[in-house]
Amino acid sequence: MYVREQPTRLHLVRHGEVDEAYHQVFGGSIDMELSLLGHEQAKGLAKFLNGRNFDRIYRSPMIRVRQTAKPLLDALEREAEVIDDLREVDFGVWTGHKWHEIQGKFGVDAEEWLAHLENGEVAEAESMDGYRSRISGSLERMMREGAGQDVLVLCHGGVIRMLLALLLEEPFSKMSRFEVDFASLTVIEHRSNRAEIKLHNFAPWLWLGKNGEV
Repeated sequence: MYVREQPTRLHLVRHGEVDEAYHQVFGGSIDMELSLLGHEQAKGLAKFLNGRNFDRIYRSPMIRVRQTAKPLLDALEREAEVIDDLREVDFGVWTGHKWHEIQGKFGVDAEEWLAHLENGEVAEAESMDGYRSRISGSLERMMREGAGQDVLVLCHGGVIRMLLALLLEEPFSKMSRFEVDFASLTVIEHRSNRAEIKLHNFAPWLWLGKNGEV
């Protein structure tokens, strides 16, 4: 009798809004904190996900992710496994510059940042081979340890796009079609022969009513 393979369900969460000084900035490797709104977004995320049974929880080591994860982990009475390689991509010489400054300073369109990174066109940035390799290694570990389970991954917008590229077997630059908002949730079910996006870019905090319920 045919038995359907139990999927590994990945819940990918981006950190909340960062401090105002870093709005519209290529932050990447900068270890910035959340804004006041970012902390509220984290609380909304915690209310939405509280009570869910995650078999494994992983997170990036960066401060903005740690602060996003704290309300949820406190509510779940859980700890997350920190994977250093889930940190955000390093934007090299673009780091610290605002989006509107990139054209004037470096002569390229910031909106095409995924393609510029993939093509090695950002000086001193993390190589695409290196970035793909460390995220791929993280994904392989999480898929191995959480096979057939519900896995929560708290990380970054660039990391989520790379995870999508790997799971969907698409070029990283093609992931520009996927918006990844602050404190948003994307859910992917993975079986040995395919990956399916079950939910994308859902921001629970946008749907919180006055009574704090989703």
